[in-house]
Amino acid sequence: IPTGATATNPVNGEQIPVWIADYVMMGYGTGAIMAVPAHDSRDFEFATKFELPVIQVVQPDTNDDWQGFTGNGVSVNSGFLDGLKTREAKNKIIAWLEENNKGEAKVNYKLRDWLFSRQRYWGEPFPILWEDGNHKAVPESELPVLQPEMDDFKPTGSPEGPLAKASDWINYSTTAVRETNTMPQWAGSCWYYLRYCDPHNCERFVSEDAEAYWRNVDLYVGGTEHAVLHLLYARFWHKVLNDLGHVSTVEPFQKLVNQGLILGEDGQKMSKSLGNVVNPDDVVKEYGADALRLYEMFMGPLEQVKPWQMKGVEGVARFLAKVWRLAFEQNQEGEWVLSSKLTDDKPTDKELLKVLHETIKKVGDDIEKLSFNTAISQMMICTNAFGKADQLPALLMRDLLKCLNPFAPHITEEIHHKIGEVFPSAKCSKSRILADRAWPSFNEDYLIEDEVEIVVQVNGKLRGKISISPDTSKDEIEALAQQDANVIQHTEGKTIRKIIVVPGRLVNIVAN
Repeated sequence: IPTGATATNPVNGEQIPVWIADYVMMGYGTGAIMAVPAHDSRDFEFATKFELPVIQVVQPDTNDDWQGFTGNGVSVNSGFLDGLKTREAKNKIIAWLEENNKGEAKVNYKLRDWLFSRQRYWGEPFPILWEDGNHKAVPESELPVLQPEMDDFKPTGSPEGPLAKASDWINYSTTAVRETNTMPQWAGSCWYYLRYCDPHNCERFVSEDAEAYWRNVDLYVGGTEHAVLHLLYARFWHKVLNDLGHVSTVEPFQKLVNQGLILGEDGQKMSKSLGNVVNPDDVVKEYGADALRLYEMFMGPLEQVKPWQMKGVEGVARFLAKVWRLAFEQNQEGEWVLSSKLTDDKPTDKELLKVLHETIKKVGDDIEKLSFNTAISQMMICTNAFGKADQLPALLMRDLLKCLNPFAPHITEEIHHKIGEVFPSAKCSKSRILADRAWPSFNEDYLIEDEVEIVVQVNGKLRGKISISPDTSKDEIEALAQQDANVIQHTEGKTIRKIIVVPGRLVNIVAN
């Protein structure tokens, strides 16, 4: 709404029309803003709708359109600020305004007020005393202030909260009483990660040496619904501690990963009212804890929202059963005994060594990237390859179990224990659990492809496949492709016009 009034630009004296708009936040700054239509998306939309002038004052460093550009660039059409980069221009105009007594620098904060008191028993009591209508802190020697023992700590519905019932505790002296409100759960959870670094220290929340060693958290994994507020409050808490010199890092967390929500089988958010809640206890009872853990990681990328599917749990359970059958078989009495395929021989099968070392490498890499679903897929490939072998060295089985152990600890420890009783030379001894063992290392030599399979086409249609060494020359590849029986059949009586070789992939013979 145009008011008809104008405001004077304190720098150049120009008259600026005053408008009323509903997108201006009254709680930010003074509630009145200087619109810059060329370089604010909301101001640009407003000026376009009401046909107001749009004057460029920032030239982008890139080829971006200046209209609606909100990034940093170089000042233009700005008098003595022309040619200055955005940050330099801001500093210079603030200094000019202060020098000419036309304004002063001020920092506006976007943080809202935080209601930090609760009227309940559970929570940290405020270390505050009230005396003669004024408040003061309790002596530092009396910290921390703990709740009194109470038989009745139910909410009272009054502003004082349940601690008001503890009269002996409240009456600090003949003239002073304690604050009866308690802090919210954020008061403890905002800095617990620091306490983990030095949990038995009775002098400080964390010693300087422990804080310098552990520093900030490497990885924060949390759901978006919970983590938003916790991240906000924990960062606020940490930055205060940093300003006071108690911690050496500015940020509490180095990396954040928000795991995706698991939906019900109907594709909706799990809710008791919808009747689509999956009880983990029921899944564990029917399929085991390993199957539950493994399926949650196999559902898809960690960050994605995914629907729960009981058929998926069944599929993972079948995979674990296949791993079990690599080590065990049933005798005539139906008892599970160690598989006759397991041997104490030194591994020599190139295909088995290759698939195992590919698995060790990929699972290790994928764990670092939190790509658990693809790590499990690779272990399934390895398990299938082991299952097709006539003999399986216990050493290879041990390393597969090591890879699978973080995902399915119970079944892998059981298999490891049983194998260790028969094959101590494979270092699968029962004296140590897999979880305590070092992660297996892969050998690059086993990852080298001795042979590659390429397809052979005749006039663009698949007619055969040949296995060759990766260093086979182009002439040799052409010759081998033409010797294939099916290729001969489809080129007989025709003139070969051209042979196209795509290294490592295909050969296409053009004939008519």
